[in-house]
Amino acid sequence: MFVQRAMRQATKAQTILGASPSKYTAKVLASSRLYSTPALAPLDASKLEINQSKNQKALQENSQLVFGKTFTDNMLTVEWEAGKGWGTPQIKEYGKLQLDPSAVVFHYAFECFEGMKAYKDKDGKTRLFRPDMNMKRFNRSAQRIALPSFEDEELTKLIGEFLKVDDRWIPKGRGYSLYLRPTMIGTQESLGVGASNKAMIFVIASPVGPYFPSGFAAVNLLATSEKVRAWPGGTGDAKVGGNYAPCIKPQLDANKEGFQQNLWLFGPDHQVTEVGTMNCFVFWENEKGGKYTLQKELVTPELDGSILPGVTRDSILSLTRSWGEFKVSERKFTMKDLVKADKEGRIIEMFGAGTACIVCPIKKIHYDGHDIHVPLDPSDKTSQAGKLTKRINDSIMDIQYGDVEGPKGWSVVV
Repeated sequence: MFVQRAMRQATKAQTILGASPSKYTAKVLASSRLYSTPALAPLDASKLEINQSKNQKALQENSQLVFGKTFTDNMLTVEWEAGKGWGTPQIKEYGKLQLDPSAVVFHYAFECFEGMKAYKDKDGKTRLFRPDMNMKRFNRSAQRIALPSFEDEELTKLIGEFLKVDDRWIPKGRGYSLYLRPTMIGTQESLGVGASNKAMIFVIASPVGPYFPSGFAAVNLLATSEKVRAWPGGTGDAKVGGNYAPCIKPQLDANKEGFQQNLWLFGPDHQVTEVGTMNCFVFWENEKGGKYTLQKELVTPELDGSILPGVTRDSILSLTRSWGEFKVSERKFTMKDLVKADKEGRIIEMFGAGTACIVCPIKKIHYDGHDIHVPLDPSDKTSQAGKLTKRINDSIMDIQYGDVEGPKGWSVVV
């Protein structure tokens, strides 16, 4: 800004004084360099330092893996400072972070994160599923809470190097994977409310097994309108920690009544938004116009700022649209629509979707004193998932484990 203003002043002065343009401009530029802002250091994977743990922990059997309970030998960290930019990335022994009690992450929720997985294919290669989408969302989440941005591809490279170091922790077998948790926090030591002048990215990893170890287990939902998960203009479309803690109490209340999750509603018309921490999908026969014109439709709430743009959500939409077998929509729908569809027998299936489970079948919703019973697989009374739910699950897993090529850029070999 200073340089541009100085150049405009130089041009004006040249006209008035008749001075030599080249000599006068050169003097102005020379003086402006004294005031120009130095370039901030970008996140650079080539600067990575590896000081891995010399003490290897014992691996657990696949059958003993519990989500988020066991962690690998190492972790990835890199710090940022205002006026300087990103520092040296490090892979080091997994351990506790040392932060000042006044660090803003503890007081004002300067924290965002991602959830992604690494998979071993049948040839022993390590694969990531659509890491570009995770990095873009991670950046958007950081910017939403005034944390620094970073170079997407560089962090993906760093995660790739981290996976090479902790390769032995990636469990083999379909349904097994290494869950990755990239996280960014504000670390400035201050109780003042403002943008943090220091930040840190760290990545930890946990070996995990299938979300449903013994096969699908459909869930019961309590439709919740008294407590709200998110709202347009808020942070519902960012993966920030502050979105999650307020949802635990309503979930515990739902558990006490015999329901596994909340179906989050919004507004006076009770718009359907999300299922617990998952995106929501309904497969039904919709209605159009004054008379019924039945048409099979897979519908999920539109991204209005309150819905998290899930990677699995986008993958389901892309895959099902490519099949061309039924209508696929992103739009608002309400509990009134679901109740009406239930009474008229138009609901075919319903499921949640997310990284941890891919898809989670839904069998019942309790709303306004009444139950909506969602069909599963009419051809198999023992089934805990509908045919479309199972097909989507298998199709995405085929791509994640490299059994099927999939769209370009979806399955990335490290």
